[in-house]
Amino acid sequence: MRPLYFSILIAAVLPGLAFAQQSPVGRWKTIDDETGRVKSIVEITQAANGTLSGSVAQVLQSDRGPNPVCDKCSGDRRNQPITGMTILWDLKPDGSEWSGGTILDPSNGKTYRSKAKMIDANRLGVSGCIAFICREQVWQRE
Repeated sequence: MRPLYFSILIAAVLPGLAFAQQSPVGRWKTIDDETGRVKSIVEITQAANGTLSGSVAQVLQSDRGPNPVCDKCSGDRRNQPITGMTILWDLKPDGSEWSGGTILDPSNGKTYRSKAKMIDANRLGVSGCIAFICREQVWQRE
């Protein structure tokens, strides 16, 4: 009787564990497209309504010094520290990915439509889009 109970318990728990590993919630290393070096750490959180947002937890590499500000941003973000800044917001669940969000590129102050998808447990494809043209970056789990 006991082995059957454990088999049922394992069968019930394992799919949830696999899903947790496939969630974008957590800390991610952003990679510079040109140098291949880690630029920053972004922490993605999930709100009660299921939407995702991401804030810069740490800037690791910047050509504007150790504590860069978003000098090309507009509005409330103008000249604010990039560390702590929300750069990804309102991503909504859309099947096996997230879409309908917005992403900010602090280097140029521009925002883009955004979507994200898990490539595997340790890689997240994050895209910024203008019209139908999207550019994807692959972030690595910290």
